[in-house]
Amino acid sequence: MTLGHRVRVVKRSRSGIPKGAEAVLGDVTDEGVCVSAAQGASTIYHCINPAYTTSEWRALLPRYAANLIAAAGRTGARLVVLDNVYALGRPRNGIVSADAPLAPVSRKGEVRARVTRQLLEAHAAGHARVVIGRASDFYGPGGTLTYVGDQFWPALLAGKPVRTITGLDHPHTYHYIPDVADALAQLASAPDDATGRAWMLPCAPAPTTRALMTACARAVGRDLTLLPTGIVMQRLLSVVIPFLRETPEMAYQWAAPFVMDDAPWRARFGGTATDLDVGVAATAAWARAHYEPVADARR
Repeated sequence: MTLGHRVRVVKRSRSGIPKGAEAVLGDVTDEGVCVSAAQGASTIYHCINPAYTTSEWRALLPRYAANLIAAAGRTGARLVVLDNVYALGRPRNGIVSADAPLAPVSRKGEVRARVTRQLLEAHAAGHARVVIGRASDFYGPGGTLTYVGDQFWPALLAGKPVRTITGLDHPHTYHYIPDVADALAQLASAPDDATGRAWMLPCAPAPTTRALMTACARAVGRDLTLLPTGIVMQRLLSVVIPFLRETPEMAYQWAAPFVMDDAPWRARFGGTATDLDVGVAATAAWARAHYEPVADARR
């Protein structure tokens, strides 16, 4: 979706700032930076995520929220927040709804639940206008840190086995990155009665993770060999790969069906999510351009 708006991106460095966007260098842990950067804005998009550790999330996510609430309150901008579904815990009957009660079953989910309350309480108190868009795991062009990103494409394109750390054969919703971006833009311009709550962003019917990966392999003409890494092996490897210490508590998301319910979104905003085959084709084209030099070096 191209809306022709002036866009300002706040980061600590210039890396990754899209062409045509205004760059503001600063740290969002500084309230003054947030308030200054938001001057003149109609919408503040909160899409910041610290390193994937519970300690970082506890230290930074509430602080990010507080500073952006302050910026939104002082400038009058609407605060549109991209969130995951960790705060909602285990799904009932395999279905996750954005308006389900906050019921986290992980340490990171507890942090997310705390921040959700912080945001919605600020809205209810009139301190800022807030709306939350929830999404499950991502895939799509530019998704280097997704499940089909840096750890997937270089191995696949080089003809090597792909290691996985989750279950593969239950339905699991993957949100397509361009759909997420378009939906957040819709939340920015929606009537005020759409604010003060969380919405599940639009998503296609959930594939299994194996089906998603197989479709990606087919799109680039490669055979897919998967090497699942069980919990015991993850714990052993976590001695040398710290990231793996953070993953076991989230295993419930792949141990059973984990399907997002976007019916309220469709009822309110209409439209449909991108079909999986269309999304995979676009992702594969991007992956070839982005990862093939890396894959060539691994052959």
